[in-house]
Amino acid sequence: MNPSLSSPCAETSMTNTGNPPPTLENLGATVPDDLDPRNIATEWFKSFSTHAENANVEGVAALFVESAYWRDILALSWDFRTFEGAALQKFLSDRLAVAQMSAFQLKDEYLGLRRPYPDLAWIEAMFSFETSFGLASGVFRLVPLRGGEWKAHCMFTNLEDLKGFPEKIGPLRDFAPNHGKWEEARRRASSFEDSDPTVLIIGGGQSGLELAARLGCLDVSTLVVEKNARVGDNWRNRYEALCLHDPVWYDQFPYMPFPPTWPVYTPALKLANWLEHYAEALEIPIWTSSEVTAASQDASGMWRVTVRNGEGKERIFTAKHLVFATGFGSYRGNLPVYPGMDEFKGQLLHTSQHKKATDHLGKKVVVIGACTSAHDICSDYFQHGVDVTMFQRSSTYVMTTKNGFRVLMNGVYSENAPPTDVADRLNASYPHHFMEFLAPRKTLEVAEADKDLLDGLRKRGFRLDLGYKNAGFLLAVWESAGGYYLDVGASQMIVDGKIKVKNDSLIERFTPSGLKFENGSELPADVVVFATGVGDARENIRKVCGDELADKCKPIWGLDEEGEIKGAWRDLGIPRLWYMMGNLHCCRFHSKHVALQIKAMEEGIFSGERYSLA
Repeated sequence: MNPSLSSPCAETSMTNTGNPPPTLENLGATVPDDLDPRNIATEWFKSFSTHAENANVEGVAALFVESAYWRDILALSWDFRTFEGAALQKFLSDRLAVAQMSAFQLKDEYLGLRRPYPDLAWIEAMFSFETSFGLASGVFRLVPLRGGEWKAHCMFTNLEDLKGFPEKIGPLRDFAPNHGKWEEARRRASSFEDSDPTVLIIGGGQSGLELAARLGCLDVSTLVVEKNARVGDNWRNRYEALCLHDPVWYDQFPYMPFPPTWPVYTPALKLANWLEHYAEALEIPIWTSSEVTAASQDASGMWRVTVRNGEGKERIFTAKHLVFATGFGSYRGNLPVYPGMDEFKGQLLHTSQHKKATDHLGKKVVVIGACTSAHDICSDYFQHGVDVTMFQRSSTYVMTTKNGFRVLMNGVYSENAPPTDVADRLNASYPHHFMEFLAPRKTLEVAEADKDLLDGLRKRGFRLDLGYKNAGFLLAVWESAGGYYLDVGASQMIVDGKIKVKNDSLIERFTPSGLKFENGSELPADVVVFATGVGDARENIRKVCGDELADKCKPIWGLDEEGEIKGAWRDLGIPRLWYMMGNLHCCRFHSKHVALQIKAMEEGIFSGERYSLA
């Protein structure tokens, strides 16, 4: 998820395709002590720029090793794609001439030799370039070969801006004085009294707000519809003990970074207030206490969207683009089904319904699940004197934030690291398949640093694993958004016996007074909290747009065959329908990509046709 300048890790991964990792042994190479990385990068980049600008496919291909990767986000493919082997060669043949790459410029900053491990070495550099329609950035990594030659093992290209349509920030901001007219202009802009928005966004959490902010800077009329009474209530109304487990440097917002006094780990209530402040400061048009009750697309592709406000009044908008920014899935009141649940005399809750531990003082609580929410809630219960037992259904990956983020994020998302926009591009530049080789190394480093805690958990019978494909949480978050706990203290409570754990048998049924397990054991409970995740994100679309349209949507989240995230931020299978989602890092980085696609469509730059390997 978070590469370091000296210790890389990446966003995603997929099945290894058989490409040999670029270890010095596999390459038959060594790194001389008197290496001049800048000279090597400059000479390679000069050749690459010349061949790419002339659309010389053979010339460009000759600069890459056979096991090379090229990841592109919008710049050459209008999609999120990763190419390797024969697919990379075909990609160059199909797109190099079309893209019209030009105006190449090598960036001196952050250029250098990286040695993440003794058997790995590459020269890393960033650059900028232009295409026929846009301004773009890139990152390349060169590996040594036998005989002293260096070639590219990976390339990343990313669309940054559209030519002729820059964001209205900095020197392009409004310079005109405004004497007494701002408030009325703001009201009219948010009310849409005599106009319709070009884009209507459902959901006013970080996903919706950050995309709306990006679109606003590109002069695209946008309305956000939020069902809660206040901006930030999506965080404010969750369980009281909720706190982000990602560090502040990873969670910055576009255009408005957190102040330097901000805590490393943000409490949910503090984040809720920040979202409210962000929406006001960036003048994002948003209707709160309002709900989209229906949306349909007509034959021309326009969306008819029905919005009901808090007073019960309805307004039908006609919008060109409809965006769902409604999170990972729709809970919709459903719990996992076990026999006897109707006989249970206690209280059944999903984590989305749970508020605070003090609601259950003096009661016995069982939390079903053993990932982040389960740990947070169990910790809160114990600290308030509530008898709590965690039921672990399957093994969990555990990593302390103290040691894990030091290993995974230091040098990129950390104090005195590169600017966030640089860190985001370095992070995105690691080819996803390649991370199936690198991420397990990092996972073992973290496990060694966490050894005492992990040994303590094992002694308590807590079942541990090394994460999806032995890559820690780096792949699990992208594949299933679960299966791990980033420890901030609850694990030690398990080690100390303060949070009890049961995992020796599966649940057979509920009884009137608790749970009975397949091995015959029973666990008394007054309250059972299900920390079992949420459903398919397409259910949010189904609720608003109906079965027919939802069934046409591509899957949302999880990894495709190239290791890219499915559905989110890209083509959903329905023209001008988008799903904006993810953690704060994803929303910051990919909100720009969604906004650029929408702006390009509105300006006739992009028709919606994406590059496909037929």
